[in-house]
Amino acid sequence: MIGVFDSGIGGLTVVKSIMAAFPDYDITFFGDTARTPYGIKNPETIIEHTVNSARFLVNNGARLMVIASNTASSIASEILHKTFGLPVFEVINPTVESAISASPGVRIGIIGTRSTVSSGIYESRIKTRLPTAVTTAAACPLIVPLVEEGWFKRPETAMIVKKYLHPLKVRQIDTLILGCSHYPVLKELIQRKIGRRVRIVDTPAAVTENIKFFLRSHPELDTQMLKTGTHQYYVSGLTPQLNRIAQFMINRYVELRHVKI
Repeated sequence: MIGVFDSGIGGLTVVKSIMAAFPDYDITFFGDTARTPYGIKNPETIIEHTVNSARFLVNNGARLMVIASNTASSIASEILHKTFGLPVFEVINPTVESAISASPGVRIGIIGTRSTVSSGIYESRIKTRLPTAVTTAAACPLIVPLVEEGWFKRPETAMIVKKYLHPLKVRQIDTLILGCSHYPVLKELIQRKIGRRVRIVDTPAAVTENIKFFLRSHPELDTQMLKTGTHQYYVSGLTPQLNRIAQFMINRYVELRHVKI
């Protein structure tokens, strides 16, 4: 089974991408909605929450782990691999590789939460991979709450997205990283506001391609994966609003189950 973890429900965009690529594979999602956001917490607390969440997925049969949270990806991916001995896929490195490959002039913009942007994780890894790259990052703190309120097509959302993207347009980026798992829900709007010439790279597509390559290279693990098409969704804090937003994100019926960990 593929286990997908996020600090909220934005990771369902990653689940949707994985489901499209692996329709027969069993997938279990856990969103730590009772303790979100992770970005304002110290590293020790983030590691503790991430390990506990991963343990829940492992105890439910995960043989491969995906960390959909940018914050947890930057801090806890190696610890999860060492703790559980499973293949662990984080979202940052695959997204960086996809952005560099997609960018004709290597002028890469990044949008994300305040914590992701202030960490400089994307710029650092882009520069490590390609020192000549030109990067511009912008924090977009209102996008996550707008998505979680279901304001997908409201004019206020379009206005805010346009304002956030303006500095990136001025810098004439040619590629844009959506550095938060919530943002692909607004991908069409973001594309309109940033301009059609800018190539958009989102974390769900990047990490899914990484999983494809890994499973092709490790057929022994692939044969061990359950393939009954069973999909389960758990959260640590549940509200009626979450169910509605989850169904929009994944474009199918979703029954979120509340679990304490």
